[in-house]
Amino acid sequence: MTDILPDQVLPQHRAGFVSIVGKPNVGKSTLMNALVGEHLSIITYKAQTTRHRIMGILNGDDFQIVYSDTPGIIQPKYELQQKMMRFVHTSLEDADIILFVTDIFEKHDESDVTQKLSHTETPIFVLINKTDLATEEQVAEKVTYWKETIKAKEVIPISALKKNNIDLLFQTIIANLPDHPPYFPKDELTDKPERFFASEILREKIFLNYDKEVPYSCEVVITSFKDKKDILVIQAEIMVERTSQRAILLGHKGENIKKVGMQARKDMEEFFGRKVFLETFVKVEADWRSRENTLRRFGYSE
Repeated sequence: MTDILPDQVLPQHRAGFVSIVGKPNVGKSTLMNALVGEHLSIITYKAQTTRHRIMGILNGDDFQIVYSDTPGIIQPKYELQQKMMRFVHTSLEDADIILFVTDIFEKHDESDVTQKLSHTETPIFVLINKTDLATEEQVAEKVTYWKETIKAKEVIPISALKKNNIDLLFQTIIANLPDHPPYFPKDELTDKPERFFASEILREKIFLNYDKEVPYSCEVVITSFKDKKDILVIQAEIMVERTSQRAILLGHKGENIKKVGMQARKDMEEFFGRKVFLETFVKVEADWRSRENTLRRFGYSE
């Protein structure tokens, strides 16, 4: 865990690490953004969008909650997925509270997740998400199932998208945080630098605009991030694994990548609160998802 900051010992102050875990596509990133009140984690309808552990820090006068959004738990098939699962493992190791997010429509096949949680002594709260799409009977049935299936302090039905029961969840988290001084300065929102969010915003637009294997084969690397008076000048390289994927990403006369760049620039300007000039380049990095050295260069290391 992060060392206690000097001169930060406050009377009756609560602080702790809250890890958000679950299978892909159950709404973990939507929940993280709802809890923090900022769009820190990218959200798409595709599974396995989140690749890193992203911390979102919520501060109050007498509390600090360090949330961790994590990749969806899967059985890894190649080195990138191995790295993603290590992010999950680390977040579980230093968690003071675990939020296990499941989907109201899941068919009780979360064994990958429950197996990881079976050995922890950390308090677990099961969150049944997307309940705004279900009947009261369906919700009651799921609550009963999880109470009988996993050793949890509480099972809470929520809708991260509609923010149903988010206030209740927040109060539950506060009540279960340990007494502790803050781990980060009180004005910090996240542990990630600005260029990380620039790359994530661009990667989100790739996921939203391309199908099949193309978005999963892409990685975004910010090669230049310069603040020039009232404008951010950002250069980004989009890595793909094959020449054919590069052609798809670019599109006819570069129309596809131009559209993606325009969408990303608009969101970056909203996120950073200033004008952005964005320049993108598409390059081929063969089999980057399976190469240890390349993954380390792209930031997939603890």
